[in-house]
Amino acid sequence: MAAASITRLQILSSLPSPIKIIKRSSAFLSKIPPIHNHYHHRSRKFHTTLCCSTSNPGRTLENGSIVGDLLDYLNESWTQFHATAEAKRQLIDAGFDLLNEHEEWELKPGGRYFFTRNMSCLVAFAIGEKYSVGNGFHVIAAHTDSPCLKLKPRSASSKSSYLMVNVQTYGGGLWHTWFDRDLSVAGRVIVRGSDGSFLHKLVKIKRPLLRIPTLAIHLDRTVNKDGFKPNLETHLIPLLATKSEEGSSEAKEKNTESSKAVHHPLLMQVLSDELSCSIDDIVSIELNVCDTQPSCLGGGNNEFIFSGRLDNLASSYCALRALIDSCESFSDLSNDTAVRMIALFDNEEVGSGSVQGAGAPTMFQAMKQIAGCLARNNVNEGAIERAIRRSFLVSADMAHGVHPNFMEKHEEHHRPEMQKGLVIKHNANQRYATSGVTAFLFKEVGKIHNLPSQEFVVRNDMGCGSTIGPILASGAGIRTVDCGIPQLSMHSVREICAKEDVDIAYKYFKAFYQNFSSIDKKLEVD
Repeated sequence: MAAASITRLQILSSLPSPIKIIKRSSAFLSKIPPIHNHYHHRSRKFHTTLCCSTSNPGRTLENGSIVGDLLDYLNESWTQFHATAEAKRQLIDAGFDLLNEHEEWELKPGGRYFFTRNMSCLVAFAIGEKYSVGNGFHVIAAHTDSPCLKLKPRSASSKSSYLMVNVQTYGGGLWHTWFDRDLSVAGRVIVRGSDGSFLHKLVKIKRPLLRIPTLAIHLDRTVNKDGFKPNLETHLIPLLATKSEEGSSEAKEKNTESSKAVHHPLLMQVLSDELSCSIDDIVSIELNVCDTQPSCLGGGNNEFIFSGRLDNLASSYCALRALIDSCESFSDLSNDTAVRMIALFDNEEVGSGSVQGAGAPTMFQAMKQIAGCLARNNVNEGAIERAIRRSFLVSADMAHGVHPNFMEKHEEHHRPEMQKGLVIKHNANQRYATSGVTAFLFKEVGKIHNLPSQEFVVRNDMGCGSTIGPILASGAGIRTVDCGIPQLSMHSVREICAKEDVDIAYKYFKAFYQNFSSIDKKLEVD
């Protein structure tokens, strides 16, 4: 379970000194109203709706906006494990029942359920009261992972009196953006319990712990002309600390043992202090290197969100909230004949080929199990196949907004802009799973609520990225549309999107759950 959400006081305390001065003024803080959520299931809490400017740190958002909650989610979710745990907490607060993949399920129409896998993949669903076996599943799928640095299995190293932490690159990150950042570690550990059992725990070291310094221009005079091209094996190694001078024989012996350690004893001590356990009780660690700067609002009108991991936690959170809010009341499901579902997968950034990735049959196995439970395991031949053919998948992953300084990188007639709505992605070579039919159906959802959309096609002389959409579409033959919120600086340690587009995406996804069945009935293709 994730730690409690960060309060304003906690966030303010981690920011530069001008804001710390504001923090000390209780009179000032008392004037900042909390942003209350508009539905009753979730616990009350303060929101980290921070502006990067120190002049207005407590600005609240318009009614109905989820941006403040998204900032909370981003600041909590330093890793895919934390993102899944926080989604789990919010689903439980909203009244969803936690299922176990290792046990038999007992489901009923009108019920709301979810399960996790590896604490980095999550599937949640709400069953329409009028659902019958063979009816479709309306799914929004996203991913919880982002490009980052991960500690190697043997991370301890030292050079020139520095303690270094060996890392491996995960995904296609813009690695030069990780230099000169205040970094730390977060992830999960396995801890030995007092009774001999082993416990899964999440850990996050919030203070700056690591740094990857760039080489001074005096020692690299041509860097601005030739470009910064670091060697990812030898130059991308974070500093942890300086070696202490050890003179006694006992200290030298301890230093010798440290040099043979898998991870630096100093790092292990930091982890054990955070977890309130003995170093010897930590039997396994799986840690990401993370930027410590909080997610916040920015721009002249506070119209932007500045954050790491927008790709793809922004999509994940919009999907999560859309599902929760679309069935806030049990009456919301009273006339629904479908199953509303979200699927949040890990390992998309490296191809999805894992047990917790979209390449695994997790989502389709869940569909089969749901249908079997509701039919009391008396499923007619072909019922599951019919259900999948009647289903629809929204593959939600961030999109490339047009960059004002590099407009030529976009196809002339497909340049998505910020604050202009969701981007529907097309690719004739099936790097995206959108078809003419699925794009039409999805745009019809938006038209009902006057929600804008845009379209993206990559230039013919450039390669095209991909998403989990084609993987899931081809895996079982489910109709799929690929879409996303436009952003800049994708795969940087610090990304940017427009807060208005976040709210549009949330409203679009919620409308999808509420209206897709009626729209789908009007179209016949085969």
